[in-house]
Amino acid sequence: MSEEQFSLFDSGEIATPATAVDPATIPTNADVPIPPGTYADMDAISTVCNQCHRCGLGETRNHAVISRGNPAAKLMIIGEGPGENEDLTGKPFVGRAGQLLDRILASVKLTEADVLICNIVKCRPPGNRKPNKSEMAACRPYLMEQIRMVDPPVILLAGGSAIEGLFEEKGVKITKIRGEWREWEGRQCMPVFHPSYLLRNPSKEKGSPKWLMWQDIQEVKRKLDEISLETEF
Repeated sequence: MSEEQFSLFDSGEIATPATAVDPATIPTNADVPIPPGTYADMDAISTVCNQCHRCGLGETRNHAVISRGNPAAKLMIIGEGPGENEDLTGKPFVGRAGQLLDRILASVKLTEADVLICNIVKCRPPGNRKPNKSEMAACRPYLMEQIRMVDPPVILLAGGSAIEGLFEEKGVKITKIRGEWREWEGRQCMPVFHPSYLLRNPSKEKGSPKWLMWQDIQEVKRKLDEISLETEF
């Protein structure tokens, strides 16, 4: 698949396709590129993703899971993939991990109105397994369209798969890179633990995953406040 379709932000303007693309051809073949500007909004992506068969995950889904939150948010949160509750409802992060994520956001006075939440892959991997490389690659153009639409200055990457999917890196160790700002396409990205990992590690002692997450989300809020101040002047 050509890498040109992913260079969405070079000009600083929203890109449009050079030639018309028939959306009906897109879901059936992962080799068919999705040029930037193909979809007008999240509803358009949802319509296509619910018919999509660019990878095998479309065979077992109930619903494609696109996003929840504010499409104009300054903060975008990207997780791994839908779980059972998400597959049934069509909304990301609505199970126990999602409830914990909402509490983490609330701890720094952020609500659903302040974020756009989505995943690397839009369909549930069977058994909630980690999405594989080909599945992430097949779904990546949809994610690129979401980032183009939201145009967030800050991206929170929840878990190793989110980092692998966005940066196209292998063997990511979230324990080694969490809490460190990384720049991607002019955006500030922070890797953090996935909420499901925090559920499996409930300790709040200093140095524990939950304690580290508290440090990270405060830093994210500080960055958002800094950006807000800069845009006021």
